[in-house]
Amino acid sequence: MAAQYLIDTSAAIKYLNQTLAPAGIAFIDSFINNDCTISFISEIELQVWNPANPDDITVYEQFVLQANVLGINAEIISETIGIRKNYRLKIADAIIAATALVSELTVVADNDSDFSKIPSLQYINPAKL
Repeated sequence: MAAQYLIDTSAAIKYLNQTLAPAGIAFIDSFINNDCTISFISEIELQVWNPANPDDITVYEQFVLQANVLGINAEIISETIGIRKNYRLKIADAIIAATALVSELTVVADNDSDFSKIPSLQYINPAKL
Protein backbone atom coordinates (compact mmCIF):
# COMPACT_ATOMS: atom_id res chain seq x y z
CA MET A 1 0.00 0.00 0.00
CA ALA A 2 1.41 3.37 -0.98
CA ALA A 3 1.61 6.06 1.65
CA GLN A 4 -1.21 8.58 1.69
CA TYR A 5 -0.44 10.63 4.79
CA LEU A 6 2.48 12.52 6.27
CA ILE A 7 2.06 12.78 10.04
CA ASP A 8 3.30 16.03 11.59
CA THR A 9 5.05 16.00 14.96
CA SER A 10 2.24 17.65 16.91
CA ALA A 11 -0.35 15.19 15.60
CA ALA A 12 1.97 12.26 16.35
CA ILE A 13 2.52 13.42 19.94
CA LYS A 14 -1.19 14.01 20.57
CA TYR A 15 -2.03 10.65 19.00
CA LEU A 16 0.60 8.78 21.01
CA ASN A 17 -0.45 10.54 24.23
CA GLN A 18 -4.11 9.90 23.37
CA THR A 19 -4.95 13.60 23.83
CA LEU A 20 -6.75 13.96 20.49
CA ALA A 21 -10.52 13.75 20.45
CA PRO A 22 -11.81 10.19 19.90
CA ALA A 23 -12.63 10.92 16.24
CA GLY A 24 -9.05 12.09 15.62
CA ILE A 25 -7.61 9.00 17.29
CA ALA A 26 -9.94 6.76 15.29
CA PHE A 27 -8.92 8.51 12.06
CA ILE A 28 -5.20 7.95 12.69
CA ASP A 29 -5.90 4.40 13.92
CA SER A 30 -7.52 3.72 10.53
CA PHE A 31 -4.20 4.04 8.68
CA ILE A 32 -1.30 4.07 11.15
CA ASN A 33 -0.45 0.36 10.95
CA ASN A 34 -0.09 0.42 7.16
CA ASP A 35 0.82 4.04 6.52
CA CYS A 36 3.04 5.60 9.17
CA THR A 37 5.07 8.18 7.27
CA ILE A 38 6.87 11.13 8.82
CA SER A 39 9.40 13.71 7.70
CA PHE A 40 12.96 13.62 8.99
CA ILE A 41 11.97 16.88 10.72
CA SER A 42 9.40 14.99 12.81
CA GLU A 43 11.96 12.28 13.52
CA ILE A 44 14.30 14.91 14.94
CA GLU A 45 11.56 16.67 16.89
CA LEU A 46 10.25 13.41 18.37
CA GLN A 47 13.74 12.23 19.32
CA VAL A 48 14.51 15.45 21.23
CA TRP A 49 11.06 15.99 22.76
CA ASN A 50 11.15 16.14 26.54
CA PRO A 51 7.72 14.85 27.61
CA ALA A 52 6.28 15.35 31.08
CA ASN A 53 6.11 11.57 31.45
CA PRO A 54 9.60 10.07 30.89
CA ASP A 55 7.99 6.77 29.83
CA ASP A 56 6.71 8.56 26.73
CA ILE A 57 10.27 8.80 25.39
CA THR A 58 10.24 5.06 24.69
CA VAL A 59 6.84 5.35 22.98
CA TYR A 60 8.15 8.15 20.72
CA GLU A 61 11.32 6.20 19.91
CA GLN A 62 9.29 3.11 18.96
CA PHE A 63 7.00 5.23 16.79
CA VAL A 64 9.98 6.64 14.89
CA LEU A 65 11.57 3.19 14.48
CA GLN A 66 8.36 1.85 12.93
CA ALA A 67 7.75 4.89 10.72
CA ASN A 68 8.75 5.41 7.13
CA VAL A 69 10.95 8.51 7.46
CA LEU A 70 11.21 10.70 4.37
CA GLY A 71 14.47 12.57 3.89
CA ILE A 72 15.27 15.65 1.89
CA ASN A 73 16.25 16.06 -1.75
CA ALA A 74 16.70 18.85 -4.29
CA GLU A 75 13.01 18.90 -5.21
CA ILE A 76 11.92 19.24 -1.57
CA ILE A 77 14.52 21.98 -1.03
CA SER A 78 13.21 23.90 -4.02
CA GLU A 79 9.59 23.52 -2.86
CA THR A 80 10.59 24.58 0.68
CA ILE A 81 12.15 27.77 -0.69
CA GLY A 82 8.97 28.61 -2.55
CA ILE A 83 6.83 27.96 0.52
CA ARG A 84 9.05 30.10 2.72
CA LYS A 85 9.00 32.95 0.20
CA ASN A 86 5.26 32.81 -0.49
CA TYR A 87 3.75 31.83 2.86
CA ARG A 88 6.36 32.71 5.50
CA LEU A 89 6.12 29.38 7.33
CA LYS A 90 8.75 28.40 9.86
CA ILE A 91 11.47 26.31 8.25
CA ALA A 92 10.36 23.03 9.88
CA ASP A 93 6.74 23.46 8.77
CA ALA A 94 7.85 24.57 5.30
CA ILE A 95 9.96 21.41 4.93
CA ILE A 96 7.07 19.21 6.08
CA ALA A 97 4.67 20.92 3.68
CA ALA A 98 7.18 20.66 0.83
CA THR A 99 7.79 16.98 1.58
CA ALA A 100 4.04 16.33 1.44
CA LEU A 101 3.62 18.25 -1.82
CA VAL A 102 6.55 16.57 -3.55
CA SER A 103 5.53 13.13 -2.27
CA GLU A 104 1.84 13.71 -3.03
CA LEU A 105 0.82 13.08 0.59
CA THR A 106 -1.81 14.64 2.83
CA VAL A 107 -0.40 16.33 5.94
CA VAL A 108 -2.01 15.22 9.20
CA ALA A 109 -1.44 18.02 11.70
CA ASP A 110 -3.21 20.45 13.97
CA ASN A 111 -1.51 23.56 12.65
CA ASP A 112 -4.26 25.33 10.72
CA SER A 113 -2.59 28.72 10.96
CA ASP A 114 0.33 27.57 8.81
CA PHE A 115 -0.68 24.60 6.68
CA SER A 116 -4.02 26.04 5.59
CA LYS A 117 -2.17 28.96 3.95
CA ILE A 118 -0.95 26.70 1.15
CA PRO A 119 -3.82 26.14 -1.32
CA SER A 120 -2.18 23.20 -3.11
CA LEU A 121 -1.45 21.30 0.13
CA GLN A 122 -3.80 18.51 1.15
CA TYR A 123 -4.25 18.90 4.90
CA ILE A 124 -6.33 17.21 7.61
CA ASN A 125 -6.56 18.40 11.20
CA PRO A 126 -7.40 15.32 13.33
CA ALA A 127 -8.36 17.58 16.24
CA LYS A 128 -11.31 18.86 14.19
CA LEU A 129 -12.79 15.55 13.09
